[in-house]
Amino acid sequence: MSAAPVPARETVEPVFAAPWEAQAFALAVALQERGLVTPGEWAAALGAEVERDPQAPCYRQWLAALEAVVDRKGLADRATLERCRTAWAQAAERTPHGRPVEPDFAP
Repeated sequence: MSAAPVPARETVEPVFAAPWEAQAFALAVALQERGLVTPGEWAAALGAEVERDPQAPCYRQWLAALEAVVDRKGLADRATLERCRTAWAQAAERTPHGRPVEPDFAP
């Protein structure tokens, strides 16, 4: 009996353009796995963001939906989310192109 032919590997594009996009996706999955957000709540939040701004890049819709559901569920308050946004923005401004963005989160 001969071995079955091995199919050629197709070139696969990366699913995420940047590591933080994958991390945002992983956070949404983790919230669901821990029972903090139901799949229906996540779908509704993402659907609302897509409807609100259908031309926005997908990652921005994901991030806005993630922030909305975290806020709505009381998992983090708006001030904490704003501190995170500011820390990421400042880190992105000071990080040379091609280097990982590493924000400083102050309590």
